[in-house]
Amino acid sequence: MFGEILTAIVTPFKSDLSVDIERFRALASYLVDNGSDGVVVTGTTGESPTLSDDERFALYEVAVDEVGDRATVVAGTGTYSTEHSVHLTARAHEIGVHGFLVVTPYYNKPPVRGIVAHFEAIAAVSDRPIIVYNIPGRVVLNLATEAIAQLAEIPNVQAVKQANPDLDQARRIVELGLDLYAGDDDLVFPFLEVGGRGGVCVHTHVVGPQVKEMLMRFRAGDVEGARALDLELAPSIDLLRVVVNPIAIKCALNLLGHEVGGVRLPLVAATDDEREAVRGCLERLGLLASVTA
Repeated sequence: MFGEILTAIVTPFKSDLSVDIERFRALASYLVDNGSDGVVVTGTTGESPTLSDDERFALYEVAVDEVGDRATVVAGTGTYSTEHSVHLTARAHEIGVHGFLVVTPYYNKPPVRGIVAHFEAIAAVSDRPIIVYNIPGRVVLNLATEAIAQLAEIPNVQAVKQANPDLDQARRIVELGLDLYAGDDDLVFPFLEVGGRGGVCVHTHVVGPQVKEMLMRFRAGDVEGARALDLELAPSIDLLRVVVNPIAIKCALNLLGHEVGGVRLPLVAATDDEREAVRGCLERLGLLASVTA
């Protein structure tokens, strides 16, 4: 449906922090050429909370135009406002995206019946597939398996992006007939072992081909080979832990020459120490030559 590896693409900014459409276009194409089966546009990694609706829609249009004929374009249209989420989803549908990533409503902590009604309202404005995004570390609550089972009854809810290391719950999601995607990059391999489809990843900005190779090995029955490659990718996980994303991944992309610019407040640029830590991770991955004094 969506593919195995989706990259939650960053939003490049110019020096004045306006959206850099041409850099975004180039980055989307680069990612699809380097292991990604698709891109998730305006996720948290894309700094969606600081983008205007017009900026979001412009990014969807460019993504569909640039890679929509050879990769999946998923629009991150979930917010904590059902009305706003419906508006974003309806417009993204008109633009021609292939599906939607909808996060559990955050901050206001609705009961399960409210969450189900939220997803039902969003699903009503498009017949295209929805990925439910369960990320308890950011939205304060965890979608229990029973709640996910209720969401699975909505016809176009077809997948879950699960940022929760509970393998029992991950296995249950697969048993519900939903495609399971890792929502944390270090969960891609463990989720494959319980029947997962792949991941919605951030580290694939810099290690896309390697992650794709890991999945290919696993699908071919070379589980130990896939496990070994997963272990080799540990520095890419360390990179994401240097500082909250997308600060770290944007820093890495800039060091690698992709020139995606800075971040909008309340995010701030990486410090010198953080930049050196990111550089060290890239060096360990063999993506940058070591710098000696």
